Amino acid sequence: MKRWLAFLPLAALAALAVLFIGFSLKRNPQVQPDAMVGKPMPALSLPDLATGRPVALAEAARGPVLVNFFASWCAPCEIEHPELMRLNARGVPIVGVAYKDAPENSTAFITKLGDPFRAKLIDRDGRAGLEFGVTGVPETFLVAADGTILAKHSGPLTPADSEALLARAR
Repeated sequence: MKRWLAFLPLAALAALAVLFIGFSLKRNPQVQPDAMVGKPMPALSLPDLATGRPVALAEAARGPVLVNFFASWCAPCEIEHPELMRLNARGVPIVGVAYKDAPENSTAFITKLGDPFRAKLIDRDGRAGLEFGVTGVPETFLVAADGTILAKHSGPLTPADSEALLARAR
């Protein structure tokens, strides 16, 4: 008599699936939230990777500078690392922020691949990433001399991406 009640959870699940699929089909996957672009860099202090002492991000990231969020567990971060080394060799200042990573893993990552960073800071709990609007690593922000975030790049930097990002500083 009430057999149809057994199908109620299945019907609810199917309705949710249709709703989510419909939303996904209308969403542009190329849209990247740049909510912090044009705004001041968050006023944060983060521990230094080597010493653990708090460092004011505004001091470490005196612009123009790139602020790069990375992690040792992030495969795209390893892919982008040669580009960061190339930028460092050209004299581009880069502040590295180890995002949701254990300090010993971040140190091993930098030791293995090379150190392109002017300063290395730790964002163990992801709070700094949240305030910057990080959606995933790697992400790189261009910060002006006055502390304003000029641009954001999501994903591994390529030479073309780096040039486009640096052009925004001029």
